Amino acid sequence: MTNVLANFSNIVIPLLIFYVVAYGIVSGSHVYDDFIKGAKDGLVTVVKIVPTLIALMVGVGILRSSGFLTFLGGLIRHIPGGGLLAADLYSLIFIKVFSGSAATGLVLDIFKTYGPDSFTGMMASILCSCTETVFYTMSIYFLTAKVSKTRWTLTGALLSTLSGIIVSLLLTIYMVG
Repeated sequence: MTNVLANFSNIVIPLLIFYVVAYGIVSGSHVYDDFIKGAKDGLVTVVKIVPTLIALMVGVGILRSSGFLTFLGGLIRHIPGGGLLAADLYSLIFIKVFSGSAATGLVLDIFKTYGPDSFTGMMASILCSCTETVFYTMSIYFLTAKVSKTRWTLTGALLSTLSGIIVSLLLTIYMVG
């Protein structure tokens, strides 16, 4: 069964590309010209979002190297009920809303400190799967689409992230306990 799925997944993308090209030819579209136009539009989009990406990466790098995340995690642990999780998990929760790659780096640090099979290691893994890089996603997509009024997007995204954090905790407790 595994071989069937592996072979199927190896052929799906080439078949999809062939289908799109064939459909374009049958419908009388200039497939190559449309492809080049799309590639140019994509490059323009990349150039537009590079400053935002650089700003996010620099900001996250500063937060990480300054020790602010460790400080924040330790501060939250002193709040009643905040001692439920390791301080590193609070740092991970905070950084995940800004950068997925920085969160991955923190997860690797958590694995080195606590081990991947520990409660904290499992929670970190599940947490990264159940939450989104809210500010990164909003800045990139809204900048690209030229949306200036985000309305309730941030509130909804942060509430869904909170839901993901709660579900991560429950799943980890279920898996470990």
